[in-house]
Amino acid sequence: MPKKTYIVELTNEERSHLKRMINTGKTAAYKQRHARILLLADQNSKAAAMKDDDIAKAIGCGRVTVERIRKRFVEEGLQDALARHKSRRQYQCKLDGKSEARLIALACSEPPEGEKRWTLRLLADRMVALEYVDSLSYQTVRRTLKKTNLSLG
Repeated sequence: MPKKTYIVELTNEERSHLKRMINTGKTAAYKQRHARILLLADQNSKAAAMKDDDIAKAIGCGRVTVERIRKRFVEEGLQDALARHKSRRQYQCKLDGKSEARLIALACSEPPEGEKRWTLRLLADRMVALEYVDSLSYQTVRRTLKKTNLSLG
């Protein structure tokens, strides 16, 4: 199955906006790169539109980047094509308020026998052993304790 090609057709207003953005040099480098990609891929320009491989060589980026910017321009518009891609991934919090309170109480308690102090991994393992949570990363423990300004040392 052949890959779908996205045709970039800029209006005169969009083209002048992108050229202004590049020439002033006050915008972020990634935005300038995206603007250059769109200008080189423009079908409505006086110069012939370049192919993705040629654009990638001219700009100094990968072909996939050029394809992604083209696609984003066609599907989402100019502003989204210039901006960084926002992650759509949904993260679920492992610890709610009650579990955070249990973690803090555990961190403030005496460390296990044979240990001088609680470590992040020990706290994570103990939370799982006590069945407060089904699994827990030591990094989650670290973020939670940092949020509460609680030091293990």
